[in-house]
Amino acid sequence: MFGGSSSGPRISTVSASSSDFGSCTEFTNYVVTVPPTPDNNPEPGPAQIPIVKQDIGSGSPNKDQESDDETDLRISEEHDTLLNKISHPLTRIVKISPIIIAIYRILIVVRVLSLGLFLLWRVRNPNKKAIWLWFLSVICEIWFAFSWLLDQIPKLFPVNHATDIEALKVKFESPNENNPTGKSDLPGIDVFVSTADAEKEPPLVTANTILSILSVDYPIEKLSCYISDDGGSLLTFEAMAEAASFAKIWVPFCRKHKIEPRNPESYFGLKRDPYKDKVRHDFVRERRYVKRGYEEFKVRVNALSNSIRRRSDAFNSKEEIKALEKWKNWKVKVEEDQDKEPRPPLVAPKATWMSDGTYWPGTWAVPCLHHSRGDHASVIQVLLDPPENEMVKGTCGNESALDFEEVDMRLPMLVYVSREKRPGYEHNKKAGAMNALVRASAIMSNGPFILNLDCDHYVYNSRAFRDGICFMMDSNGDRVCYVQFPQRFEGIDKSDRYANKNTVFFDINLRALDGIQGPMYVGTGCLFRRTALYGFGPPDYFMVEEKSSGCCGLRNKNRNPATVASEPVYYIDVEDEDQVDISLIPKQFGSSSMLVNSVKVAEFQGRPLTTAHSSRRGRPPGSLTGSREPLDYATVNEAVNVISCWYEDKTEWGVNVGWIYGSVTEDVVTGFRMHEKGWRSFYCVTEPDAFRGSAPINLTDRLHQVLRWATGSVEIFFSRNNAIFAGRKLKLLQRIAYLNVGIYPFTSIFILTYCFLPPLSLFSGHFVVQTLTGSFLLYLLIITLSLCGLAILEVKWSGITLEEWWRNEQFWLIGGTSAHIVAVLQGILKVIAGIEISFTLTSKSSTGDDEDDDFADLYLFKWTALMIPPLTIIILNIVAILFAVCRTVFTDNPQWSNLLGGTFFAGWVLLHMYPFAKGLMGRRGRTPTVVYVWSGLIAICFSLLYVTIKNSEIDGGSFVLT
Repeated sequence: MFGGSSSGPRISTVSASSSDFGSCTEFTNYVVTVPPTPDNNPEPGPAQIPIVKQDIGSGSPNKDQESDDETDLRISEEHDTLLNKISHPLTRIVKISPIIIAIYRILIVVRVLSLGLFLLWRVRNPNKKAIWLWFLSVICEIWFAFSWLLDQIPKLFPVNHATDIEALKVKFESPNENNPTGKSDLPGIDVFVSTADAEKEPPLVTANTILSILSVDYPIEKLSCYISDDGGSLLTFEAMAEAASFAKIWVPFCRKHKIEPRNPESYFGLKRDPYKDKVRHDFVRERRYVKRGYEEFKVRVNALSNSIRRRSDAFNSKEEIKALEKWKNWKVKVEEDQDKEPRPPLVAPKATWMSDGTYWPGTWAVPCLHHSRGDHASVIQVLLDPPENEMVKGTCGNESALDFEEVDMRLPMLVYVSREKRPGYEHNKKAGAMNALVRASAIMSNGPFILNLDCDHYVYNSRAFRDGICFMMDSNGDRVCYVQFPQRFEGIDKSDRYANKNTVFFDINLRALDGIQGPMYVGTGCLFRRTALYGFGPPDYFMVEEKSSGCCGLRNKNRNPATVASEPVYYIDVEDEDQVDISLIPKQFGSSSMLVNSVKVAEFQGRPLTTAHSSRRGRPPGSLTGSREPLDYATVNEAVNVISCWYEDKTEWGVNVGWIYGSVTEDVVTGFRMHEKGWRSFYCVTEPDAFRGSAPINLTDRLHQVLRWATGSVEIFFSRNNAIFAGRKLKLLQRIAYLNVGIYPFTSIFILTYCFLPPLSLFSGHFVVQTLTGSFLLYLLIITLSLCGLAILEVKWSGITLEEWWRNEQFWLIGGTSAHIVAVLQGILKVIAGIEISFTLTSKSSTGDDEDDDFADLYLFKWTALMIPPLTIIILNIVAILFAVCRTVFTDNPQWSNLLGGTFFAGWVLLHMYPFAKGLMGRRGRTPTVVYVWSGLIAICFSLLYVTIKNSEIDGGSFVLT
């Protein structure tokens, strides 16, 4: 059965695994029957789909001669209508107004020319009285112009894409010649949810995410959900078990009443009327029942920590008594019989116990050998068995509070996975955990598409999966490596003080890249093609395909044509054709033959449908409507085997296969590798939002989040993943966008320098130019107005607000003077000396009067060293303005132009720093003591500076130290 070929024209099946903790009923891989088609049984002449006319009344074919002309015409029209619906595109481009785009591009050209002329003027007109000030400012301005070009050029071709879910339904879920019953012919999707720390990522949040996934509007038998617990926590495990139990009433309730959103915490917390547009008479009663059940579910999940602790204490007490009895028996034997048996341990280990009275194989609350965060066994548990292929309706009785008589009660498969970890092995953090899920899911369900979500990002739009599949199953969908959804966040203050929503990035930058080669992969909310993750290239390259050719284009004789056609033909470059070796595949993917065999199945199932008008290779219609085979215990060991810590040794996992290792921003690198191979990605913006999650609204947490992103970008810059070294298949504008990813943290060096120039200018009495001439002011006006015009047009075609754009500009400066500069320092030290620097947080809880405030965390102050540079800049600029004003007012020969120029730029810096300063103030101006301490230290420094310059001369506005 496993890894072998069927006797007929069928795809080789691969078993799936369950664990010894749960039962297994059905297998989640698809048995694909391939009917003879022009794709797998070629005949001379042009390929055409045969049309079988059928009498509507009797159902017997070939009765054209008996029917009249009217019946023939009706059948022909219905068939043509069906063909038109099937061939209807699943996606389309929604063009942005050509006038807006034309003006937008003109303004870009105007700003480029004005920047060039301005920099040329600046170079030719130095300030000889303060040459050092002029030199620093010119260097910074040249870099700013270069950085702006890297960011702006990829925005020349913004587009919007829309999907047609109804066309998808007609094409894949409506009765037709190849699928008379109308069973779903959609491909399978494996959903990955990752978590690593039950303390920082509350299990209740993860459980709500799982519930939202299990209730999505997608064929139940085609959906599988995997939860990766990289911390191996029993708390997470039991919380997922509770979620699986509650899903049995929550999911049918959502299907019956079309609930949106399908995250119970978000749904029951909606402030709008929950009964609006609900016409069923039993909705109110059932909603109350389910809400009461959810409240009880929350109580159970929140109490799990104490429950596990009490249970473990009870079992450990019994084990200690047993250990003491063994020791006493041993002592008696030694005293009486002089027995030399080894001494038993007197103290039993402080184990963490499962509810069935056995040791938890993962991490214990009290770590010990083989049961700590970096040293524990692998765990695979099927929490929800694979569903049956046919609909299972619920029941309705007098004793039941819920009427699910006409509702499908099946649930998607849910699997808990915790990979093995042992000392001495590099586990590669989240990327390693995701690759373990890729391998385990290939054995168990092998969905041709993979959707990954963070544990705090839930499904907000239950039909979002169908939107993503529209891109994959469209006529050119076989060239799509992934579909990226925008990240949307909840729980953020209305003003979005620290630009947590990142709307400029998600709605401008990524939307613009959608018009080139596609958006970058941003870590969550992304639907992948499994074969793209496996490191294969897109099918638009030279394709080696013969009637007798098998895997990788190698000759394979004596094979059934249909069987051969059902296996994928791997796509390779012409120049690499002679280098293909089938023995390389196990070296790439590891020693598991089941994993290697699953690659062929996933490639076939991920193809778009074959049509009469398409020259691309596809799969026959109706090929994914067959039943699935049950899980088998033999594959349990195989699934455990592929998530072991040693499996990746001497393979290409993390190098060319799966999520790429070597960077804290493994998401960007993984997407870059796919684009480098020539793949295309798409940006899918849905209404309502596809997914929603949470983001840190606290200043300190936000700075550390930005620090991690910037550190990853610096790592990319100093690695082979730098876009400069990318292959020729990466388009020019896409290359520039990826180049900007690695370069933008280095802009912080120039931002930090430029923010100190206004105080230096005000203290010295000089400005970056010798005098405020008309040319300087004209260039400055043109550059400023063009920037404002570009901002207005970006707001127009992206849909964001001016306030969001301005918040992004403010935090760009805040991050550039804090997190980005530290990231550059870390990257340089790591490359040169291998030294890594980390900043620790001092956590503080909010006070009692803030407990009922939804944004209490916004005012929570946690000191970090990242705040020192911005705080210094604020104080320096304020003191410099006061100093310059006093000096200019009381001097005999005031230089008002220098004061005006310096004050303007100092005010520009302070205006950008306003959110940072407001964050330091906390709620209602309650400034933390540490801020006063630093302010005092800096004030002392300025006092000493004043003592040093007290004998200086003020002559003609110049400030000369003596």
